[in-house]
Amino acid sequence: MSTIAAIQPRVLDGVAIAAEIKAELVEKIVAAKAAGYTPGLAVVLVGENPASAIYVRSKVKTCGELGIYSEMHTPPTSVTTEDLYDLIASLNSRDEIDGILVQLPLPKHIDTEKLLEAVSPAKDVDGFHPINVGRLLSGAAPEQVLASCTPAGIMEMLERSGIPISGQRAVVLGRSNIVGKPIAAMLINASATVTVCHSRTRDLAQITREADILVAAIGRAGFVTPQMVRPGATLVDVGINRVIDPEEFARFFAGDAARREGFEKRGSTVVGDIDPAAFAIAGAYTPVPGGVGALTIAMLMSNTVKAARLRRNER
Repeated sequence: MSTIAAIQPRVLDGVAIAAEIKAELVEKIVAAKAAGYTPGLAVVLVGENPASAIYVRSKVKTCGELGIYSEMHTPPTSVTTEDLYDLIASLNSRDEIDGILVQLPLPKHIDTEKLLEAVSPAKDVDGFHPINVGRLLSGAAPEQVLASCTPAGIMEMLERSGIPISGQRAVVLGRSNIVGKPIAAMLINASATVTVCHSRTRDLAQITREADILVAAIGRAGFVTPQMVRPGATLVDVGINRVIDPEEFARFFAGDAARREGFEKRGSTVVGDIDPAAFAIAGAYTPVPGGVGALTIAMLMSNTVKAARLRRNER
């Protein structure tokens, strides 16, 4: 029997891990209320982006389920940068608000960088403020850092699943400020040897085949093929790409009757940045859906509770 055939890949269940994190947060929230305060999150949603609205409603709903106070601010698309700046300043000054999240993307006429930097670092639950990014890069203890939610969720998934990180070779595909760069920093802080690849990387497949942990966050459907994966590697798929073409569906999901039924019913499905065929030779992998994406909101809630505790000098 070949080495590849002998591998039994393990599915890293993001839904189950997110539920575990939320259960732990409930205990912390109960303790916070007993101490006289309730963690609070304010979400700013500009305009009428349907996808963003659905995502924000999910965040607000989760706050309610866990016992976190939340409020949503919905200025119109025509709002100015100055008006949003004033809104954020008012939220910064309110003691009952521990976390501020500005839903991206913002309209093109808005100065996004200025607004993200206007959020108090102590309330920056998205982990985008330069001060929080600097703390992450400097290797500050995770419990003292408000870090970007998706990368933080990846680390929780790896650690809670017993995936070795220290001493392992990790390859990150993608160099965005939201996922690629912060997950590379987190893996380095956890003593992995990290290579970051991007669109100009030469001999890409040769590099990815060396990875014990391969994180794909480039936004290209099925980009990572089985030939790019070392057998037994842990595959972390951050991509969520919509598939509507029947030929593309057949390329990724031929023989998957359950997926085909859903595709024919809805007219679409999703695939990650890793070709599902590569999962068969992995040691462990995150599915799409049900993997990394399931952890992002859980980590937003975690950051909100963490911000509330840090602002009150609790540990």
